[in-house]
Amino acid sequence: MVVCKSPDELARMRVANELVADILAELRRLVAPGVSTADLDEAAERLARAAGAEPAFKGYRGYPASLCTSINDEVVHGIPSRKRVLREGDIVSIDMGVKAGGFYGDSAITVGVGRIGDRASELLRVTHEALWKGIAQARVGGRVSDIGHAVQAHVEAHGFSVVREFVGHGIGAALHEEPQVPNYGDRGRGPRLAEGMTLAIEPMVNLGRPAVKVLEDEWTAITRDGSLSAHFEHTVAVTVAGPLVLTLPREEREAGRTAVAARRS
Repeated sequence: MVVCKSPDELARMRVANELVADILAELRRLVAPGVSTADLDEAAERLARAAGAEPAFKGYRGYPASLCTSINDEVVHGIPSRKRVLREGDIVSIDMGVKAGGFYGDSAITVGVGRIGDRASELLRVTHEALWKGIAQARVGGRVSDIGHAVQAHVEAHGFSVVREFVGHGIGAALHEEPQVPNYGDRGRGPRLAEGMTLAIEPMVNLGRPAVKVLEDEWTAITRDGSLSAHFEHTVAVTVAGPLVLTLPREEREAGRTAVAARRS
């Protein structure tokens, strides 16, 4: 069942999601050669709890950490570890969620470690652009598949591929709600978008082919061909005024950019 949120519920969701955005901004500043993914995880949990929130991922279906940190060919759900130390030229996806005031926030960024290669830089740029192409379709009266179609078209136009096994999702009082939000497909299919729907839109894009596999830890997904993968995510509310991104970085919020995605389409 798709749950549409009231204005009061959206206001409460905004608190959780802005906290996630602020934590990710701090983690971005911490990313550097020599930093372990466990260092990032500890910082994220400390910041969340200091703000009175709970890490959303820790303990979720047995997941052992507060962050998902996925390096290079890891697509999603990489488990932080003292043994995973960032190196110059790596790219790392940092996926963060919190629960605050009874509602969840969820967002992800992919960050280059020091100086990265041209193809890696292009992959990050195209994946981030694809996120905003999808967000632009989160409009009252549209269909869920319009989002994925926009993502897929942009990604494939640049010669990259979209992961099929993992998708975006509804979010609210639960971390994962209906509907599922694939990053591929034809227009005009799936549930109709209505005011008050809240969606976690999250393209996962591979430099090579789309196929992935899950490692023996039963969490970490990697590309089958060993190619790089990037992941960006925003939580978005569907409003009569257009898509409203709840996980904007602070500097964009303070600049009064209310996240009508057409500005970036």
